[in-house]
Amino acid sequence: MPEDSDTPEPDPQMIATQAEAIDSKMSNLAQSLSAWIGDQNWVPDSLNYSFAVLILFLGMLTVSAIIYLVFRPLVLRWVQHFVSKSGATWDNELMGHGVFRWLTHLLPGVFIFLVAPGLFESAPSLAQILRTTSSLYLLVACYLVFDSMINALQAIYSKTSAGGKINLTTFSQVAKLLAALLAIVLSLAVILGKSPLVLLGGLGVFASVLMLVFKDVILGFIAGIQLATNRMLSRGDWLEMPNYQADGTVELIGLTTVKVRNWDRTVTTIPTYALISDSFKNWQGMTESNGRRIKRSFLIDTNSIRLCNEEMLRRFRKIEHISAYLDVKEEEIKQANAKIAESHLNNRVNGRRLTNVGTFRAYIEGYLKTHPDINQEMTLLVRQLNTAGRGIPIEIYCFSSRKEWNAYESIQADIFDHLYAVAPEFDLRIFQEPTGYDFQQLTTPQEPVAFPAVADDLP
Repeated sequence: MPEDSDTPEPDPQMIATQAEAIDSKMSNLAQSLSAWIGDQNWVPDSLNYSFAVLILFLGMLTVSAIIYLVFRPLVLRWVQHFVSKSGATWDNELMGHGVFRWLTHLLPGVFIFLVAPGLFESAPSLAQILRTTSSLYLLVACYLVFDSMINALQAIYSKTSAGGKINLTTFSQVAKLLAALLAIVLSLAVILGKSPLVLLGGLGVFASVLMLVFKDVILGFIAGIQLATNRMLSRGDWLEMPNYQADGTVELIGLTTVKVRNWDRTVTTIPTYALISDSFKNWQGMTESNGRRIKRSFLIDTNSIRLCNEEMLRRFRKIEHISAYLDVKEEEIKQANAKIAESHLNNRVNGRRLTNVGTFRAYIEGYLKTHPDINQEMTLLVRQLNTAGRGIPIEIYCFSSRKEWNAYESIQADIFDHLYAVAPEFDLRIFQEPTGYDFQQLTTPQEPVAFPAVADDLP
């Protein structure tokens, strides 16, 4: 069987030969039209040349219009039919972002670019204008094809598993910027009739000016590389940056700015390089974890803290979550106090004693360990913080198993509502600053309050 031959690569010499053949055919057509017009008696001899150029020009525009208005929609319809029959999704993105639409814009431009030199060989100035104009049109169409291709590729990538982790918006914008600069250089080269290499060589003189003009672009590009490489921030993350009053969801990571939709529905834009030079908080780790942290404290009035007596312990035993704690603690206290003389235990200061605030902390911990909305596999503790003269802070540190904002706030509020309500059951008072009602009570005569007698201490 014969071996499969490789597809031949385009030969520049062959392309040049074909272009010359097109020029020759168009030139022969123009000469034939000029000869035909010269044979017509109704056309003055002085207008033969102008009339022939006008007919050729109108004919070229007519064919270009037919290509643009008739042939181009037919090609797009055929491509749309092929894409709809295809089972792939990438071609839908190419179609949706206009890649094929801008590709078909090349057809009339290529037609004018090829036929203008041969048709208007007798009018070189007009031929040069048409060729320059068609070249600029082709450059703009090529840039728009590249731009739509970048958008389509970015949309295809965003639907992959890695699309939500690595942001490529910065790289795509840099590619578009470089393509735009290249298109501008090539356009100037076409207009001035000089080589693009000459213009590119002259850009070195303006390097300092360009760096000054594109300072934010350069800084944003470097910051975008670091953000993408280190996976510091992605679209859809919850970002908090107090310096820029930003607290919400990242909607766009651009070349020079990052767009954040705040929770109050306002929009904040942050310079991209500020995410590298300044600090920010990314809450995405919390979203991907198994819980959302609850870290809040309340103040206990120090005047309500006391040692537990028998009557208090009897009441505490009826409270859920702390009966086992009381049994263990009483056994520990009994063993510790056995080493102290009987006579010394009569003094409440000597030996170990249970306190109402310590028992309350044990109750809070037991309450949280049985709470259905608290993640029991993550850190859970109840601790006492340093006092600052405004009561004793009791801090709760745990993680809610539900991370939605509404559910999280509701769980947190329910826990503290319960603790504020049950604190008096442990003979504790929540500390708060004096209010007008408190000062009013001081000036109102009050009936004396009888406090219960203190029972004997524990042995």
